[in-house]
This record gives sequence, C-alpha cells and structure tokens, in this order.
Amino acid sequence: MAASHFAVSIVPCGDIVASEAFYCRLGLETVSDYGHYKIMADNRGWYLHLTQAPGWPPDIEGNPYGLYLYVEDVDAVAERVRDLIIEPGDPQLRPWGTYEFSVSDPNGMLIRVGRIAA
Repeated sequence: MAASHFAVSIVPCGDIVASEAFYCRLGLETVSDYGHYKIMADNRGWYLHLTQAPGWPPDIEGNPYGLYLYVEDVDAVAERVRDLIIEPGDPQLRPWGTYEFSVSDPNGMLIRVGRIAA
C-alpha cells in the first residue's frame, strides 16, 4: 500500500464557535472536539484544524492568511454560502485557469473554493 502525503492547516480563531459554523456551511464536519481545538473533515479529502486564539486577528481587515479548498462541484459548495461570496457573479472561470469563488471566514481569512478548469 502506497503512503500518501497531505498537509492540514491549523486556523487560529478569535471565536471558534463562529468559525466552526462557517466551515460547516462549506461542507466540513467536526470529527474531534476538544473545546479550544477542533478537527474538521469532509470525508473526501478536506481536513482543517481550528484553534481558539483569543484576540485573533488583531485587525480583521489585515488578516494575511488564506486557504484554497479544491473541490469537484464548485457550484454545489457556492450554493451553501451564496450570501457570503465576495464577488457578485461568482463562481467563474479565472484567467489563471481555475473555476472558483471567494469568501471570508469570521476571522477575515480569505477562502477560495475552486477546481482546475478542464
């Protein structure tokens, strides 16, 4: 059996409950809950760890972090968060070859959801 490699982001959250609710809307579910630390997954390849970080971010508009979630059915995920999509008319094909949309999590982190266009 071949081993596979993957990376998991640990996302700091000023309000871990609000962050958990946001990521649930995207399609993840909480698989482990330690109160101040939650592990989320979608059973298809998305994994995310949330950690409570009081006072994070110091300036929500200045949060420098981002996350890209690759998914086959971009439109289905977009429907779950339609009211949060940053650019009207998204998802759409981008010049760099992806079909995607963007939202902001409760901590001001940019989340792009998309796929490589065929």
